[in-house]
Formats: sequence, structure tokens, C-alpha cells
Amino acid sequence: MNNTIKIQRAIKNLTQEELANLIGVSRQTINSIENNRYIPSTVLALKLSKVFGVNVNDLFELEDDD
Repeated sequence: MNNTIKIQRAIKNLTQEELANLIGVSRQTINSIENNRYIPSTVLALKLSKVFGVNVNDLFELEDDD
């Protein structure tokens, strides 16, 4: 699964720490999501979409092998 979290975070000018605080997770969780080491829950994906004001499908994209 690919994601655009890092890009969306840059557009909003947020650090990983700031984003983590907004959605109630650790900075390490944000880092892991951005580096495709962690797939967020539905609730977490929805929180991210709300912060960025975009659809979940704009944040996450399935790859052919997913």
C-alpha cells in the first residue's frame, strides 16, 4: 500500500510530532505509516483524512499485490 501522508503533511506544514498529537498517536507511528511499515486502522485513516481535509482514497492506494 502506498500513501501520501508525507506530502499532505508538507502541504499543511506539519511536523510528524504535530500530526501525531492531532490524531493521538506517537511520532513513531506517523513515521512508520509514511515509510509503509505500518498500515493504519480504519479509525486512524479516517482521522488522518479529517486532518488533511481529503478522502481516505486520496491518502492511501492499494498496490497490485495487496
